[in-house]
Amino acid sequence: MNPVAPAAPPAAADRFALLAEPLVPTRTTLLVADPAESDPVAAKRAEIRRYFHQTCELYDRLFALIRDDAAYYERHEPLRHPLIFYFAHPAVFYVNKLTAGRHIPARLDARLEAMMAVGVDEMSWDDLNTEHYDWPAVATVRRYRAALRELIDEFIQTMPLQLPIQWNSPAWIVLMGIEHERIHLETSSVIMRQMPLDDLRRGAELTAEERRLWASCPAHGPAPANQWLPVAACTVRLGKRTDDHTYGWDNEYGTEEVALPSFRAAQRLVSNGEFLQFVADGGYGHERWWTEEGRGWLHYTKAGHPRFWLRRAEAYLQRNLLEEIPLPLDWPVEVNCLEAQAYCAWLAARSGENVLLPTEAHWQALRDTVPGDQPTWNPAPGNINLEHHASSCPVDAFPQGEFNDIVGNVWQWTRTPIMPFKGFEVHPLYDDFSVPTFDGRHNLIKGGSWISTGNEALASARYAFRRHFFQHAGFRTIVEERGNEALTSGSRLYETDNLVTQYLEFHYFDAAGAAAPLGVPNFPRACVEATMPHVPADRRGRCLDIGCSVGRSAFEFARHFSHVDAVDFSARFIQSGVRLQQGDEVLYEIPTEGELTAGRAVSLDRLGLAATAGRVAFMQGDACNLKPLYTGYDLVFAGNLIDRVYDPALFLEGIADRIPSGGILAITSPYTWLEEYTPRAKWLGGRREHGEPLTTARGLAGLLDGRFELLSRADVPFVIRETARKHQHTIAEMTVWRRRG
Repeated sequence: MNPVAPAAPPAAADRFALLAEPLVPTRTTLLVADPAESDPVAAKRAEIRRYFHQTCELYDRLFALIRDDAAYYERHEPLRHPLIFYFAHPAVFYVNKLTAGRHIPARLDARLEAMMAVGVDEMSWDDLNTEHYDWPAVATVRRYRAALRELIDEFIQTMPLQLPIQWNSPAWIVLMGIEHERIHLETSSVIMRQMPLDDLRRGAELTAEERRLWASCPAHGPAPANQWLPVAACTVRLGKRTDDHTYGWDNEYGTEEVALPSFRAAQRLVSNGEFLQFVADGGYGHERWWTEEGRGWLHYTKAGHPRFWLRRAEAYLQRNLLEEIPLPLDWPVEVNCLEAQAYCAWLAARSGENVLLPTEAHWQALRDTVPGDQPTWNPAPGNINLEHHASSCPVDAFPQGEFNDIVGNVWQWTRTPIMPFKGFEVHPLYDDFSVPTFDGRHNLIKGGSWISTGNEALASARYAFRRHFFQHAGFRTIVEERGNEALTSGSRLYETDNLVTQYLEFHYFDAAGAAAPLGVPNFPRACVEATMPHVPADRRGRCLDIGCSVGRSAFEFARHFSHVDAVDFSARFIQSGVRLQQGDEVLYEIPTEGELTAGRAVSLDRLGLAATAGRVAFMQGDACNLKPLYTGYDLVFAGNLIDRVYDPALFLEGIADRIPSGGILAITSPYTWLEEYTPRAKWLGGRREHGEPLTTARGLAGLLDGRFELLSRADVPFVIRETARKHQHTIAEMTVWRRRG
């Protein structure tokens, strides 16, 4: 472990603070050169540097509102980690991504960077994470953030930089880290709204500058009238162009055109005053307004009103970031998607209209009427970008054409589950940003809130949360002609990632009734069958499938073990396993020839593996930097992994400590060493050492012989299908080793 550097001295901190000013307004960095600059590369480097320090400063200012260190460790939101995680997570993100991209040579703190790498994607409203974490001290994280700020500041000043900035540029990774931290600026502020007020600095405890930065809107009054205004039929274009001048997340790119029939949209967001009528009418007590999912959430939470409302002395208050105020009836209500759907059902029955949440396309039709975008706004046309208030404000305060708050104030729930556009590609260094949300359970929110900055405030921004989740989010209603819902409801859930579909076919072709390609048996199943004779019957408690891909071997091992941890670096692979584990049928297409494809449908039921689902735990992880909890295994299976990690010797040295005496290590690999995955100096074989040929078998033996005994060596063939008439036929070597006492 490399120790964290000491905190930056006061002079450096002051210098960085000056670089960060002014904190607001804040606008995302353009990817292209400014033609007015005589040295556009130097100017862009300075712009990125300012944007980075402004982001760090804003984040530190938000967390500076926490009065005592003890409050960092409380679970204020049961579906999320304590705030100590979110204080560290955006900082370690920079190092983890730059290390994975081989842009920096060393880590700052490997243990902290493993612990704080991956957040919680809550799977259900009752998915309480009770796992114990040995969280670091707040002072340790502060020192880490200071050291990180120094590291990235130096990196920005020395990194190669070409304009325009593209996906493979080191600058793109820096911008990725910046925009990621700005997401957590907002999500952390949501968690803080659920903290006891006494845990936060406020009022006279704040400096004058802090009071200006975090001042809520002073205006409130009765709820204004709302009405549905007509919107003509139109065709909207969704998706971000690859040559767009602003940073984008992977799910934003691609194209889709939607022909919208005419509809009517509410002039304003639904206000607290409007939603209060639903509450007063017993809306939370009448199940008929709620979807099946909503009823489950309602039964579990026993909710009777929105999360940020407080019932005190027969009156409602609203909790803002740093205060409780009498319920502002003219501010937008903030609810989850399930509550918004229930309100629409209630209002439909009351009005006789077909009241629904808008789709992404409906919101886009309204957004197309608002001129400009965040980088050119001066000032922002709505309560967004921290330019106006550190809270919501009246729903009629910001007219944008005929409507109010198309952008800003609060995010707006849509009824569209997020899915990729045509042409979607995953960024290789952040493949778990979007893919885990392509499950039909995450709905898009659009428009941004008062604290949405950077990419979040762009028209192209696409963020999605599970329908029971809380954000600074409300909603607008629309009215569609009955029968038009099917035209705007979105597409069926298909796996579209080409690499994932190839591996789904590799793992699960027999679930679709397909014959074994070239007569070669299913590889994951064959590996399990070859491994299990070496595992004693009384040593079948815990198994680790490291590099599990889309999960077939994990499910097969779960036929024999009480528990299987299935770990892979790629969230896009794991997501397929999770969907199968949840009982879903995964649909995908495989190429046959040219543009022709064949459809496939996979489920665990088809394979007789449904009973194993509860014994498998999927998790994203770095094989060379696993968390300490992954230990004590009777079997570790590393399938076709060692020639695809950046340091195979480091992996093997570390994995040995996770296997007790008598435990088994099974390794398969075709030994196809490529510098694309592993630096040549770290190849275990396939090269010359001291002038002599070094095979991988000999390299493995040299690493393992001291602590392991070789039990078996055998060939296991496999076939990866490319088209109906083109296949990759490969032979992997399987070696099975037993841990010595």
